[in-house]
Amino acid sequence: MRGPLHADPGLQPERTVLAWGRTLVSFLVVSAVFLRWLPHYGWGIVGLIAICMLLATGIFLSQRRRYHRMAMGLEGGRIHADTVAVLVMTGSMLALGLSALVLVLGRH
Repeated sequence: MRGPLHADPGLQPERTVLAWGRTLVSFLVVSAVFLRWLPHYGWGIVGLIAICMLLATGIFLSQRRRYHRMAMGLEGGRIHADTVAVLVMTGSMLALGLSALVLVLGRH
């Protein structure tokens, strides 16, 4: 088994991976909350659950690559922000919020 790519295990790559992991868990919790809304708002809520689950799956599948890229950047002295992931997450959160708003306002 290969050791860490850098000397200090408490540096940025680990903190970044932990933050994305917390985000993943948050999406799973929000999906469970949306399940509670199912009797009140009907099957339209399934779209919101699908958005959350797709985001959680995307985060899970990209964690290893993200860590490796950050660790290599740290070793090489150049770490670049993952702007694509941040933009995708921002757009997805806007879509999730707007979809929930449409669902709630359309119901009343």
